Amino acid sequence: MPDCIFCKIANGEIPTKKLAENEHGVAFADLNPQAPFHALVIPKAHVPSVNEARTPEMMGHLYAMVAELARTHGFDQTGYRTVINTGPHAQQTVFHLHIHVIAQRQMSWPPG
Repeated sequence: MPDCIFCKIANGEIPTKKLAENEHGVAFADLNPQAPFHALVIPKAHVPSVNEARTPEMMGHLYAMVAELARTHGFDQTGYRTVINTGPHAQQTVFHLHIHVIAQRQMSWPPG
């Protein structure tokens, strides 16, 4: 999608510090972090939300990248939160599927 900011990040039009990348997705630091570690994991293909995620393989590849981030940044044992906001009522503001990976601080429940 030509005017999608996450598509532009995924294809290198907008430079960012990539934390991980493979043929399926890209992980990069959130511009408005809510914890000491806050990354976004996105598919390289434009998928507006989880509602359009038609294959379990795609989500599997993204969550494998989440697990890789947890291991490489050392919070796989202490814990982390993943969040997918879907639609305006859930506060999705960029309509390109993305998984928030939030770690290195104590979380509370319920969220939001």
